[in-house]
Amino acid sequence: MLHFLTNRMQVMLLGFILLGRSLEERARIKASSDMNELLSLISTKSRLVIAPSGGSDVSAENVLCTDAMCIEVPTDDIRVGDSLLVLPGETIPVDGKVMAGRSVVDESMLTGESLPVFKEKGLSVSAGTLNWDGPLRIEASSTGSNSTISKIVSMVEDAQGREAPIQRLADSIAGPFVFSVMTMSAATFAFWYYIGTHIFPDVLLNDIAGPDGNSLLLSMKLAVDVLVVSCPCALGLATPTAILVGTSLGAKQGLLIRGGDVLERLAGIDYITLDKTGTLTEGRPAVSAVASLGHEESEILKIAAAVEKTASHPLANAIIAKAESLNLNIPSTRGQLAEPGSGTLAEVNGLLVAVGKLSWVRERFQPKTSLSDIKRLEQTAILQSSAEYSSSNYSRTIVYVGREGEGVIGAIAISDNLRCDAESTVNRLQQMGICTVLLSGDREEAVAEIAKTVGVENEFVNGSLTPQQKSGVISNLQASGHRVAMVGDGINDAPSLALADVGIALQIEGQENAASNAASIILLGNRLSQVVEAIDLARATMTKVRQNLTWAVAYNVVAIPMAAGVLLPHFDFAMTPSLSGGMMAMSSILVVSNSLLLQFHKPQKKK
Repeated sequence: MLHFLTNRMQVMLLGFILLGRSLEERARIKASSDMNELLSLISTKSRLVIAPSGGSDVSAENVLCTDAMCIEVPTDDIRVGDSLLVLPGETIPVDGKVMAGRSVVDESMLTGESLPVFKEKGLSVSAGTLNWDGPLRIEASSTGSNSTISKIVSMVEDAQGREAPIQRLADSIAGPFVFSVMTMSAATFAFWYYIGTHIFPDVLLNDIAGPDGNSLLLSMKLAVDVLVVSCPCALGLATPTAILVGTSLGAKQGLLIRGGDVLERLAGIDYITLDKTGTLTEGRPAVSAVASLGHEESEILKIAAAVEKTASHPLANAIIAKAESLNLNIPSTRGQLAEPGSGTLAEVNGLLVAVGKLSWVRERFQPKTSLSDIKRLEQTAILQSSAEYSSSNYSRTIVYVGREGEGVIGAIAISDNLRCDAESTVNRLQQMGICTVLLSGDREEAVAEIAKTVGVENEFVNGSLTPQQKSGVISNLQASGHRVAMVGDGINDAPSLALADVGIALQIEGQENAASNAASIILLGNRLSQVVEAIDLARATMTKVRQNLTWAVAYNVVAIPMAAGVLLPHFDFAMTPSLSGGMMAMSSILVVSNSLLLQFHKPQKKK
């Protein structure tokens, strides 16, 4: 009979453990399924367009030329430069640029933005997004593992493998915990076999001692109960399962988070620094006025466009776009030199020309232009610009042009729309108890005007900063004990993004740049409101981690003494090994299930 009971308990114990492991594994697979779903969006077939004449007669309206033909091929066979046809209702198979056609594309699976995005000739499209309206002809720019969606999956998988500091703490506890449990198990056996059964002889009447009241059997079962019921697995699973779900959920919302350590740091930030151009503003500036001292405005625009030709800053793109729209003949340049955050210098028609901030341009040349002339130049540019852009929802920046032998000779006013969610984002950050700081290389007057519009207090507004000075502000905040996040979008923000506790970059047109490479979080939706969503997700994830750790510790604190027989003398209650195995399995399942509940977390709504 004793052997029968012992064998039955062994079978039940193994059954509970195997059931628990099976349910736990299923829950973990479910937690990581989001990335597999994302990869499944990529179409396995593509329509390759073959045009014998080279497709020279393709226009923005004509998707296919008269002698073109389409053949269906595996997407894996597509190469960069191939021309593809995507019909309405089909998934775009590769990253590319629209060559012809107009349509709207659902990019919600990448950016988290529910509204479809209009696409026409010259705009970029991403693999895995859905073409809704009309046919598009695209030219493949990246395929396979180089596509945006594949990079996202790869980066998220790497992020899920990075440990958060709190996870390392749990792991450091789990190791000694195992040896402690073994010691407690041995101590339990020794106590009940040598002492307990003599002090409390009635315990031998309990079923756990067998029909004969065997003290050896009772002591062994209680010692085994301690070993079985203890659950270091719950401690080990508490953090990684929550991080796994959090990073996957972030990817679905258009938040590319580079690791669990990033989520932990982001959840604890109390200061957030914001760049102006391209961050608070849309990053699509346009030239609104050109003023000069003794030169034609077209001359100022031509030489400025020549200098900025190879620059990637949004202000440079605005100057070039304006010159091209006026069909100006842009001269060639030599010896170009760029200083991020200050300006660009190059030789144009045998003379050095500088374009950038006033102080930087003035330092480049002799003779110096008088301050009165510069003031008049600036006022003229502002006055002309105000006639076209009078709303407070515009940011105005003045870029100065100087030439060797003449000094400052012109000024270009560039206006940029304020992002529609800039004011609400700053307000929501402040409601979350986070102090907002504005850092910009633009004129202090322009920065102060934008700060007033979005609601940043004057004491936290910093203008006319170089990239090094931006980093200095962040360093000072960190030295004061604050945890700082930085939000930016350009190369001049890269040092600050790397220095901050958490760097957050807005990704424009799906293109990688120095800012996105230096950042810990990339906002694929290019929406400033995603900053709030990222912080909200980080806090929710860390709440789950703390809940899991609390449960894991509390479970062991309560279950181990019960398994050791602390209730046996007075309440005649003792756990069996099978019950201990069931409790141990359930503790791990509860931790994983609690993490999975994070999938139902919704971003905070605007108040």
